Amino acid sequence: MSAPQQPPVEDESTLAGEADGFERLWTPHRMVYINGESKPAPGEEDHACPFCRAPTLADEQSLIVARGDLAYVLLNLYPYNPGHLLVCPYRHTSSYVDLRDDEAAEVASLTQTSLRVLADASAPHGFNLGINQGEVAGAGIAAHLHQHVVPRWRGDANFLPVVGRTKAVPALLADTRATLASAWAARGEPGAATP
Repeated sequence: MSAPQQPPVEDESTLAGEADGFERLWTPHRMVYINGESKPAPGEEDHACPFCRAPTLADEQSLIVARGDLAYVLLNLYPYNPGHLLVCPYRHTSSYVDLRDDEAAEVASLTQTSLRVLADASAPHGFNLGINQGEVAGAGIAAHLHQHVVPRWRGDANFLPVVGRTKAVPALLADTRATLASAWAARGEPGAATP
């Protein structure tokens, strides 16, 4: 037996609520992030950590742009802007002060190269750099330290983040990853992922 069908709605005034004239930009893919799926809890084993899991996958699948010996660079799955990169140590640690000197040096070096590659690939007008250490500081994945590298352009912010808590990103992650991996290789930098 099939479920009863709803009659077609010919007049929006018959629906609950009032029409407000707004268009809706639906982003259901963000519910994974909002609900904390695939996010390790503090003290949880590193096998549950997406930043520990990413380097074990193919570069295209994990959105890795470049790999170093102690750290790597990947695209943020929920970017603020096209080219939003994360620089992560391979070792599972949540605190910047717990990085060994060689790890801190490679995170810094990969961050510098990320800035150069983004400048070559997309000519941003500026950058935001930062580490949100701890959940209260805004870290989406507090269990594994990561450095944000966010390219910025004049006029790239609009009403959507303020009013709609939504960010329109005009480029697909796979396309952005391929562009940045190619730009990394074109600079002759070590560790470039396959475009």
